[in-house]
Amino acid sequence: MSRLTLQGLAADGPLLSPVAAGVWRLDEWGFDDAALAAWVEHAIALGITTFDHADLYGGFRCEALFGRWLKANPSRRDDIQLVSKCGIKPPDAARGWRVKHYDTSAAHITASVHASLQNLGSDHLDLLLIHRPDPLLDTDEVAETFERLRQAGKVRHFGVSNFSPAQYALLASRTRLVTNQIEASLLHLDPFIDGTFELCQQQRIRPMLWSPLAGGRLFDAGTKPALAAELQRLAGEYAVSAATVALAWLLRHPCRPLPIIGSRKLSALDDAAAACRLTLAREDWFALLQAARGTEVA
Repeated sequence: MSRLTLQGLAADGPLLSPVAAGVWRLDEWGFDDAALAAWVEHAIALGITTFDHADLYGGFRCEALFGRWLKANPSRRDDIQLVSKCGIKPPDAARGWRVKHYDTSAAHITASVHASLQNLGSDHLDLLLIHRPDPLLDTDEVAETFERLRQAGKVRHFGVSNFSPAQYALLASRTRLVTNQIEASLLHLDPFIDGTFELCQQQRIRPMLWSPLAGGRLFDAGTKPALAAELQRLAGEYAVSAATVALAWLLRHPCRPLPIIGSRKLSALDDAAAACRLTLAREDWFALLQAARGTEVA
């Protein structure tokens, strides 16, 4: 089976793998150094070379855990792409944070990037995202901060996560953004109807998708029996897993989304790679949409 190839995220954006490996639960996986290396190397061998992080994942531990592998294998840095996010401050007495809040100030963004680079063992991030829309986000301040980080060589490209179309458009009016990382799956159809995917096509950017398999609930007959049954039926027809079908359904959209797979199982990486090679027939795509919505299109 051929290896996946890198694809542009936007016209002048980074080259990323067509699906990404998410590490937000890395601290829960119980990997020792050998198991982590095996997981990372398996992903790379498939062509899944983009790794999605955030500063706060695992209580601010996951980047450093992944960094143990990269620091032991520095020659691998040019073979992978590192994405990280910042801006969320959960309650943390040790850090002096009393309530959960967002911080998109220049000082916090800059400090977060420096901490991520130190933890990951890299001199740059390929892509930095603002993790959540901040009601106090100053667009000019963020744009200026992004430019300073770009000029310093610390971050090569910038985007956002969980932004509405209007929030995205506002920040994009001040600085070049290359993606919006959002939740989307057959159980979370909002981006298909709220203007998010339309804006992505208009801006010619590809969205990144978190929870593309809805945490596995897609395959639970108790959640949406008709959807689980249709996924299994199509899995049989296409001779792939149900997860591959569900991911191929997302990949079929013309905005060319980039799903993020967050599983410790090597087979989950295999399923994701297989989805990149599967094109669902249009009628099968609509059959899944109908099963997910519980009604046919109007």
